[in-house]
Amino acid sequence: MTRVPRQDWIRRFAPRPRARLRLVCFAHAGGAASAFHGWAELLPEWIELVTVQYPGRQDRYGEPIPAGIPELAEEILRGAEDIAGFDRPTAFFGHSMGALVAFEVARRLQWRSSSPPAALFVSACKAPAARTPRGLTFEENEIRDYLGYLGGSGAALLENEELWEFAFPVICGDLRMTEAYRYAPGAPLTCPVVSIAGDRDPAVTPDDAALWKDYTTGEADARVLRGGHFYFEESLPGLIAILTERLTRLVRH
Repeated sequence: MTRVPRQDWIRRFAPRPRARLRLVCFAHAGGAASAFHGWAELLPEWIELVTVQYPGRQDRYGEPIPAGIPELAEEILRGAEDIAGFDRPTAFFGHSMGALVAFEVARRLQWRSSSPPAALFVSACKAPAARTPRGLTFEENEIRDYLGYLGGSGAALLENEELWEFAFPVICGDLRMTEAYRYAPGAPLTCPVVSIAGDRDPAVTPDDAALWKDYTTGEADARVLRGGHFYFEESLPGLIAILTERLTRLVRH
């Protein structure tokens, strides 16, 4: 498989080379690194926000989307060495599909690296073994209905045919990965895992998110914020507070 250069994978909207800790963010299905634009300004200066840019979108438009989430995790590890955290503690945050990607990257790092993740934040995502296929056929009208069901500002794509034409293949490719995902049992993580859910999310209940506690031997915590599947669109300060509080504890200890 052709290796993708590291600079194609990583985005830093506010570089902080002296930060004490790195937070790597993984976007939802159809999402891009820009989903986290502006978050860095809300975090303290000692946290550097790093985002992963998946193939097939924005400046990587036209690149093939991997066949599955495990394959995507492997490509990220090969193409973005600095998420391994060799120079400073590194935590992961993933939203929806991004939570699965972050989890699969985290478990591979734990197996292979002397610098495993310092913490994993999983957002709006069912626990890996609890997931079941939705039976999507990937017809255009079905995908439109599904995005409307999830809600959030991204549903505005449904009203703009030009944007939809570009976004539809990417959304389909990502949803194919999530539909095909099957958890492969293995050793649990050892880092803290914090699950976060919106109290009005139609797809992932707080009880669903709480099952992530079974995937670590470390501390597990479940949080609920106001909102739907994209709860951070109305509760971003609350999410930033959760991230900062947990990462502060990591740095202190």
